[in-house]
Amino acid sequence: MPTNNSVKRNLELIEKDTSKVLGLKLGSKDVTPGMYVPKAEAQSPPELYFNVPSPSKTYMLIALDIDAPFPQLSVLGPILHWNQPGLTPTPSASGPSKLESSEPFVANYIGPAPPPLGGPHRYCFFLYEQPEGFEGKKYAPPGGKTTGNFQRMWYDLDAFEKEAGLGAAIAVNYFKSN
Repeated sequence: MPTNNSVKRNLELIEKDTSKVLGLKLGSKDVTPGMYVPKAEAQSPPELYFNVPSPSKTYMLIALDIDAPFPQLSVLGPILHWNQPGLTPTPSASGPSKLESSEPFVANYIGPAPPPLGGPHRYCFFLYEQPEGFEGKKYAPPGGKTTGNFQRMWYDLDAFEKEAGLGAAIAVNYFKSN
């Protein structure tokens, strides 16, 4: 079972510094940390925004459900909901840069799907500066296939950060859904 110390550390980032809140937009909703979002409204990947420290760099997003299968009993979690490398910023004159990728995913986005009567889960989004030379194909399913459920369970963020050469997250946000 993964320890995932980085999940706690990453969430503390926005408690200490609100400028580190990653912009998430689901449909017409701007997500604030801890906001409740009905699962039907979060089945497509959110738009991502942030005042990136270096507009010439590339970024990576990892999203996890840290409460699976139940907030009181997270024996399957965290569950990987998305790993998208190759995010590049498009500067905006009126606010944060929009982050978009033309690279294939490492793990395709899946929306919230907690079990009935289990209470809301926290869906956490962590933005990292992507290391030079990162090869997403090394971690992705072959042929652009989607990632199966079993490969998403017990996701060890600490181990992936180390293996991929990621530094600390630079921005974080999360919403609750059930």
